[in-house]
Amino acid sequence: MEATMMVVGSTIGSGVLGLAFASRNAGWPVLLTWLVVAGFFSIISMLYVAEATLRTTKPLQLSGLAEKYVGKIGSWLIFFSVGATSFCSLIAYTSGCGRILSEFFGISLEMASCLFALGATSVVWLGLKATGVAEKYLSSGMTAMLILLVGASLFSARVPVADILYAHWTYAVPVFNIAVFCYAVQYIVPEISRGFTHDPGKIVPSILAGAGISFVILALVPLAVFLMLPVDEISEVASLSWGRALGSPVFFVIVNAFAFCAMLTSFWAIAESFLTNMIDRLGFKSETDIRTRAGCLAFIVIPPVLLAYSGLVGFVNAIFSAGTFGGIIMSILPVFMLRSDHAPCWRCGWIAHPIMQFLVVVLFASAGIYAIFSLCGWLPAAW
Repeated sequence: MEATMMVVGSTIGSGVLGLAFASRNAGWPVLLTWLVVAGFFSIISMLYVAEATLRTTKPLQLSGLAEKYVGKIGSWLIFFSVGATSFCSLIAYTSGCGRILSEFFGISLEMASCLFALGATSVVWLGLKATGVAEKYLSSGMTAMLILLVGASLFSARVPVADILYAHWTYAVPVFNIAVFCYAVQYIVPEISRGFTHDPGKIVPSILAGAGISFVILALVPLAVFLMLPVDEISEVASLSWGRALGSPVFFVIVNAFAFCAMLTSFWAIAESFLTNMIDRLGFKSETDIRTRAGCLAFIVIPPVLLAYSGLVGFVNAIFSAGTFGGIIMSILPVFMLRSDHAPCWRCGWIAHPIMQFLVVVLFASAGIYAIFSLCGWLPAAW
């Protein structure tokens, strides 16, 4: 359960709150299509990492696995992608939770962001076991809150169902990049394997269960927002406008509590994973060394906090950037890790067929090329 909820907690972060805003021009059917496609191929990529992890006798993080099976270049690419995803994600989480705390307690965004980062980092400091237990309880609570909120949105919908079934494929590809960001949690697979050294056969079921729960949540939250709000009223952090639309102060509190927990659990998973990847890749002392742990956490957390309230990086743009520069690299490189160290207790089977590997590479590489063109201003903005 802890491993499954680590996957859910990593996946259901700022991405789920930005999906409605990012897809408001394209439409919910386009978003649902991309969630299926991105989810399917991202899960395949995660399972490639799982097999590589199970094939390797020495416990390694994602960058260490890349170095072993792809070489130094692959290792640095993975380290860059984990770092890019982490920084962009933590900017989005700090910004999003800062806005929620600022709204609730009437304090400045700067102070709210700092308070959030300080509290969230204190749990990461305690290590993998502490984050796993915290993820289990908060993710379970998030699921219960989600059922309540989606049910309330369905019963009190302000927008007719027919009005949210539009599909504008002109704006479709950037939405795919946001979906990639949501599922780009390959870095969590080696983390999970560390907790299953006594029973590695549970790694794959945990990944599949976590991915399945995540898909349902990623599809339902934007649907509920679209049913409650006209597209021009959807905010970047959807929980704020969604909570007001539900009318009751109780629902406003619950929807923002859900949003806060979603970003907090992802903050824990990403910061913990980037910490161990940094120590693994840069050859620092053990993560139990106090100076090493403190220095790495400061490097991981402080820059995103500063950027979160600088106004230089928007919430959804941070998610888009993470999906582009981190998620796509992280999704492609596991294709090249399917080499043998020793026979694993589980194999990818048909999903490791060369045709499937080719599709994974082409799909994510094409999204990356599109994103670069978009960032250069050669394509129209999607939101």
